[in-house]
Amino acid sequence: MNGKKESIEINIPSVTKSSKQPETGKKSAGQLMRMSCSYFKTWLWKVWEFCKEDGSRVKFSLKAGLAVLLVSLLILFQAPYEVFGINIIWSILTVAIMFEYTVGSTFNRGFNRALGSLLAGILAIGVAQLALCSGQVAEPIIIGISIFFVGTVTSFLKQWPSLVPYEYGFRVILFTYCLIIVSGYRMGNPIRTSMNRLYSIAIGGFVAVFVNVLVFPIWAGEKLHKELVNSFDSVADSLEECVGKFLKDDGSEHPEFSTTVMDEFPDEPAYKKCKATLNSSARLESLASSAKWEPPHGRFCHFFYPWSEYVKVGAVLRYCAYEVMALHGVLHSEIQAPYNLRVAFQSEIQDATNQAAELVRSLGKDISNMKRTLKTSLLKRVHSSAERLQRAIDMHSYLLTACSEPPDNSSKPLLKQLSHTLSLTPNEIPDQLADLDGDGLVKNLNQQSQNIESGTPLPAAAPAESYHEQMRKQSRRLHSWPSREVSAFEEEGPSNMDLLPRMKALETTAALSLATFTSLLIEFVARLDHLVDAVDQLSRLAKFKYVGL
Repeated sequence: MNGKKESIEINIPSVTKSSKQPETGKKSAGQLMRMSCSYFKTWLWKVWEFCKEDGSRVKFSLKAGLAVLLVSLLILFQAPYEVFGINIIWSILTVAIMFEYTVGSTFNRGFNRALGSLLAGILAIGVAQLALCSGQVAEPIIIGISIFFVGTVTSFLKQWPSLVPYEYGFRVILFTYCLIIVSGYRMGNPIRTSMNRLYSIAIGGFVAVFVNVLVFPIWAGEKLHKELVNSFDSVADSLEECVGKFLKDDGSEHPEFSTTVMDEFPDEPAYKKCKATLNSSARLESLASSAKWEPPHGRFCHFFYPWSEYVKVGAVLRYCAYEVMALHGVLHSEIQAPYNLRVAFQSEIQDATNQAAELVRSLGKDISNMKRTLKTSLLKRVHSSAERLQRAIDMHSYLLTACSEPPDNSSKPLLKQLSHTLSLTPNEIPDQLADLDGDGLVKNLNQQSQNIESGTPLPAAAPAESYHEQMRKQSRRLHSWPSREVSAFEEEGPSNMDLLPRMKALETTAALSLATFTSLLIEFVARLDHLVDAVDQLSRLAKFKYVGL
């Protein structure tokens, strides 16, 4: 038995595990290698997409590296280093701080840097001379008080609303003054220290401007011009996209808003562009502020170009884009108008949308080509299409209310078709109702056709007292929105006909979604007048080429 036990005690599984451990280790190492390669490829793909989105980003990076290299050569080579000394480090610091994405931003930073350094140098020289004349005891006291005073004043002034654009200049004054006055106090020659700092800053500023202007320049004015034109196209595309989806029958009764994030609609690419237009206010103002510092260039070849008018046009365009976003809100709301009711006004809605989008694109095209054309004919067509839509809503407004019959037989074009439906035989009514299904009127016609076929008279309307009494009994069920179906009230009693007015009101609310959509579309058309005026003002001040009819 002992021999058997000893033979049994041989740990075969441990040998198997030990033999499998290297394979497991190799497998895990291979997995880590593949995961690392996958992450690296994903990172490279993101970098490629980022560079492909705006090629100027790569140009800016290369230019910044070139500018820093040119200044560093003054230290790397012995000859210029013997001339300028260690103070040339300030040139590298100046290039790193001044070099901005656009030419206008670089000029703006350069102006703040130069003016701040000049004021700080003059102030430092004056205070240092005063401190030297006061003796060794009073000298550090005067320097300390001056540093406190300069820091307090510059920190206060850069918060002043009208001086906010020069906030960087006040920062330059503060740290330049402190460095000059302290180093001059220790080195014993503040005037020479100040001059060394100033010419080193001048060298760095010259290199930064030289490289940014002459090597693949990125003009803020050009980017502002293109961004405004793209905003016009984004608003027009988003308008057509929203109306197209509103008039399209997707087969669903309610949108899945609860499972969809409002800001992420993958099937609506123009929606994100329109949203970006609404968020472009700060960017347009920043580009316009930088463009004011740029010299005449390219198509913008005259002085005092009205860059501020671009910001005004962008503000009016956002004023119109708000209506487009409101249309998207109606499109993705919980309460929707029936599809057949939307189709009843399809031609008028589509015509107004097409005319409005054409006018918006035409305005953007004029700005892009820097031409001035009259928009009277286009504006008249847009207004005519909006008026036709308004007349169609007014003439058929009974379809948007709980009333199932048009009030005037002579003024309602749909009455003839409805009267023909009522005159049909019971066997023909279902076929005719297929074209009119979708509102409270059709439900009444279905009820009437069933009564005609069975030979029973139509039920009389319930008294107002019983209706209110029933509503009080069911008030606890009607606190939520949308309310429950008619079948939910059957347990309280058989008198369901008293609740039909309530359910008909809910159907009217759903139909009013169409009225909301059309009113927003008409409001968008009304706001186009302000957009046309703003573009015309820009065309006149920017001296766009006039093109007659």
